[in-house]
Amino acid sequence: MVSSPPPDAPIFNATMRKFGAPQTIIHQYQYWSVMLRPVQLTLGSLVLVAHEPVHKFSKLSQESFTELHKITAQLEPALAKAFNYDKLNYLMLMMVDPDVHFHVIPRYAKAKNFHGLEFIDFGWPGAPDFHRPNETNAETNQHIIDYILPRWT
Repeated sequence: MVSSPPPDAPIFNATMRKFGAPQTIIHQYQYWSVMLRPVQLTLGSLVLVAHEPVHKFSKLSQESFTELHKITAQLEPALAKAFNYDKLNYLMLMMVDPDVHFHVIPRYAKAKNFHGLEFIDFGWPGAPDFHRPNETNAETNQHIIDYILPRWT
């Protein structure tokens, strides 16, 4: 289960709220939050959202960039242990949601089964297909979070 944010936790920005904060937060850092993407493009799709109130990647603080290195060093092996992805895409689109964030999309050459559901990477081997997500509900999404959490180091 996701632990409660610390008392000095950032106020959730609009992007974090859109992606289900605080319920979807897997790991909260000082400058970033790793969240489960409520709409699963592929199994284990995440959103990595900056806390700083900026709308340009270049405007993030040096501390935020330093922490981003630490996060990716934890995120990638956690997802690999959880779902054994074939590739991992970091997409910074920011067309609809202006807060700095990445969509972190594990990519799979073959269908994956999890919690009785089949997850297909409809865009493989090309770009992720944002128009064909895998259907999940809040319960399945919580199971995905619960499966990732113990693999996070």
